[in-house]
Amino acid sequence: MRVMGISGMPGSGKSFVSEIATKKGAMIVSMGDIIREEAKKRGESTKETAQNLRKEFGENIVAELTVEKIKKILEEGFDSSIIVEGIRSPFEVNIFKENFDDFIVLSIFANPDIRFERIKSRQREDDTTDYETFVSRDQRELDFGIGDVISLSNKLIINESDLDTYLKEINEFLEEYNI
Repeated sequence: MRVMGISGMPGSGKSFVSEIATKKGAMIVSMGDIIREEAKKRGESTKETAQNLRKEFGENIVAELTVEKIKKILEEGFDSSIIVEGIRSPFEVNIFKENFDDFIVLSIFANPDIRFERIKSRQREDDTTDYETFVSRDQRELDFGIGDVISLSNKLIINESDLDTYLKEINEFLEEYNI
């Protein structure tokens, strides 16, 4: 059993890694889902909630809520790998490393043009088809510290080629780290 994290800019391909890992028995805990759930409770946008949670409870709140959720899952007897999707700051990485032995981070990279096209087509609630809004969202992510997380990851996969190549790299990673 291993707890690990996935990071990357919006539209980079994090969810596909999670999908493949789930098929191999891993459980996904999405930090974005935690924010989306809280946004729904508050009647706010995810952007507002992400910022407000951090203002109200500190920079580490989303990681702390995620750690609580993972610990409950483990207490219930889940004994396969757990993947934390959507890590965005070095502070969050440190919280996970303090709570889970051998915690590692996989980052997924894709250039902005590719990511924007993916985001336009996937149509999630917090996605946009406006390039300026996309760039603004990227800047918010960078302001959280996601660039530091990506640059300090244990492993980086570049997702700019075909799906078969990306799938091969994901499977090699999952095998290498026994996930």
